[in-house]
Amino acid sequence: MSVGQNLASVRERIARAGRDPSEITIVAVTKGFGRDVCRQALDAGLSILGENRVQEALTKMESVQAAEWHLIGHLQTNKVRQAARRFALIHSVDSMHLAEALAGTNRLQKVLVEVNVAREPQKSGVDPGRALELVDQVAGLLDLRGLMAMGPAEGDPRPAFDELRTLRDQAQQRLGKALPILSMGMSGDFEAAVAAGSTMVRLGQVLFGPRRTG
Repeated sequence: MSVGQNLASVRERIARAGRDPSEITIVAVTKGFGRDVCRQALDAGLSILGENRVQEALTKMESVQAAEWHLIGHLQTNKVRQAARRFALIHSVDSMHLAEALAGTNRLQKVLVEVNVAREPQKSGVDPGRALELVDQVAGLLDLRGLMAMGPAEGDPRPAFDELRTLRDQAQQRLGKALPILSMGMSGDFEAAVAAGSTMVRLGQVLFGPRRTG
């Protein structure tokens, strides 16, 4: 099936999960795919491309200039200068140290705070118990737009997604401002995520099939 056909199927599944597909922003995860797949995504009407690694993204940006690029993977502080101003949104701010490094380069950088609601040690993200404190700090340094999380590797992802939505709602009350983006849901669990209130899903395999590289 083509990317366009896969995208139509994704939108049907979002609708079956009880949400209006027009309300859900899809980040097409092009990690491990070449420039041809990036262009296929754009041709299918997907305008936002997501990458896990800064260097891989930068090489694609030069030849796929029509896309809006998001960094969805963990950002190391030694890559901050390369990443700041190049990505429209960085999903993975999980420490004050990283937030300060980004602010030192570009205080206007749009970011999300990543929360480890799955409570899995192999995942990045701030501990949920410290998330609101970090949100307060990041909001004073950068253009904070919302929260991001990955679902658990096994089991029902819905409780984790519900927890992130609750944290986002609490953060909005504390800050007195809207945090419109809830970035949660990937190819294997996006239906549970949108049912829980996700506004942005990060999809790779369900759109493009198995990765060819990386």
